[in-house]
Amino acid sequence: MQSTHEINGKAVLALSLELSAASWKSALTDLRRKQPSEHTFRAVTPGGRLQEVVQCVERLQAKWELPPDCEVWVLYEAGQDGFWIARALSARGWHVVVADPASIPVARHARRAKTDRLDAKLLLDSLLGWLRGETSRLHVVQVPSEDSEARRQLSRDRGELQKEIGQHRNRIRSLLRTEGCWDALEGDDLAARLDELRNAQGERLSPPLQQRLLREVQRLQFVQQQFKELERTLLQQLPEALQRCIAQLAQLKGVGWVGATRLVLELFWRDFHNRRQVGSCVGLVAQPYDSGASRVDQGISKQGNRRVRALLIEMAWMWLRYQPDSAIARWFAQRTAAQAANKRGKRIAIVAVARRLVIALWRYLKDGLLPQGAALKAA
Repeated sequence: MQSTHEINGKAVLALSLELSAASWKSALTDLRRKQPSEHTFRAVTPGGRLQEVVQCVERLQAKWELPPDCEVWVLYEAGQDGFWIARALSARGWHVVVADPASIPVARHARRAKTDRLDAKLLLDSLLGWLRGETSRLHVVQVPSEDSEARRQLSRDRGELQKEIGQHRNRIRSLLRTEGCWDALEGDDLAARLDELRNAQGERLSPPLQQRLLREVQRLQFVQQQFKELERTLLQQLPEALQRCIAQLAQLKGVGWVGATRLVLELFWRDFHNRRQVGSCVGLVAQPYDSGASRVDQGISKQGNRRVRALLIEMAWMWLRYQPDSAIARWFAQRTAAQAANKRGKRIAIVAVARRLVIALWRYLKDGLLPQGAALKAA
């Protein structure tokens, strides 16, 4: 019979980490103590602070006389520190669990005590419950590999550069309109054309405004140069397997190479076991509220990667346009036929289209199953 002080027949040392910039708070137990041991780590460097955690665990293992094969389980919340802590501790043979912060249950009192020390103890309680098989105590975040995490920076950087280009253009346009100048600045010779601009009275722009416009134009041209360079080399920086996945998705009408790249790098690096996991990962599953006489549709969960969710909504509209004969498009047409003038009903239905589409694309990549009724682009 397994002891209550063991997990899977082995002694366990469990600890939680509450991370902050000033210090890390930790609560540790070997399952035999009524109260956890609490510690604070204040090293200045990240590596030094992590080394303090390791030294504390080793010291307690000796003090509590735990066996050499004792399993060390660590829990911390996903956040701005990312996954480097999980990788570093996993390399030592420890079991690291990264939890979704929103999944940790907390008291619903309007006023409750909240400190880093109490949060560390709460995390430890959640970890112990999860180790006992209470999977509802927390939601585990899948830790990506270093390569997967690094590669998705390419698509995110492209999106940021594209956003900056739009911001610079809008700022230039807004500055010109304050002087009554509606000329559109396009092309590569923007700096040379600044002297030609005139305000509403036909006069040249003031020198301070021209200087500011020149700086904006220079920043715009610099960002445009970075954007072009990244677009030219993005696919070349990816492994051949990912390039094939992107090319496979881009063969479908309504799916461009930009959307295919973002889906592969942001979503399809994961291993999904069924369609429910795919829908839940992007936050496109329904969240009903049914308690007694109260029954309310709360909409979708909006959990997971918001970049992917926004992309899928855009791709859903494009799918309806370029794949009108597909089963998904026909389902949307039948669903909204009775409410042709109801734009809100279509916006609700497009979310269901996005969920069906991402599941169909996952099956297309995983099993080579072409979405029903979908057409491929001409060779």
